[in-house]
Amino acid sequence: MADGVRLNRFLASCGLGSRRKVEELIKEGRVRIDGKVVILPGYRVMPGMEVRVDDRTVSEQESRYLVVNKPPGVVCAVSDEWSPTVLSILPQEFEEVRLFPVGRLDRDSQGLLILTNDGLFAHDVMHPSKRILREYEVRVDRDITRKEVRRFMSGTVLDGRLVRPVNALLLDREPRGRWLSIVLAEGLKREVRRMVAEIGCDVDVLIRRRIGKMVLRDLQPGRFVEMSRGALWRAIRNGGFV
Repeated sequence: MADGVRLNRFLASCGLGSRRKVEELIKEGRVRIDGKVVILPGYRVMPGMEVRVDDRTVSEQESRYLVVNKPPGVVCAVSDEWSPTVLSILPQEFEEVRLFPVGRLDRDSQGLLILTNDGLFAHDVMHPSKRILREYEVRVDRDITRKEVRRFMSGTVLDGRLVRPVNALLLDREPRGRWLSIVLAEGLKREVRRMVAEIGCDVDVLIRRRIGKMVLRDLQPGRFVEMSRGALWRAIRNGGFV
């Protein structure tokens, strides 16, 4: 850090969220350096400078990486007024680590979720240019025909643009005709549920089975495993089971 580090990178390494999130904090005028408001994400933070966010001094943290099998009934948020969050299922030792979810799964969904305090890592995982695919296993409320699957593959207009799955197929699982594997390249809000609704179905069960090439196999709902950054990237890029 002898030549300083960009403010957005510094704040991301403090566990304050992804690069997009910390840039919002900066633009909102919530960041002060040595007592002065700084609104430039590229401002260089030098050793010895005091950085405060919302009048609280922040500093870089040791990066932590957890892979969780999120159970249904908890929300992907750091805090929530009405519902327990995914952080509430972690041991007390993680309370001061300032972890946050990478991406989202809605309250009723379950499956693979990464928690970290490394905003740069989170940005890389979520950025479309990395093309880290996500696979979901979905059980719907009625039988689906192969014709409907082909229609599903043709895409759905969400938020004003056409969104297509990378792949979708019926799974050989009971009840037959109701389980789908859906692979997506991005993560819009409630994307899977909204796409399935377009073919006249409701989702009964939604499980995120895969992030990149990392597959959920043995990790039980509500449990987690901590990994190093390198090991987690290898699992995502090259393949691995949790």
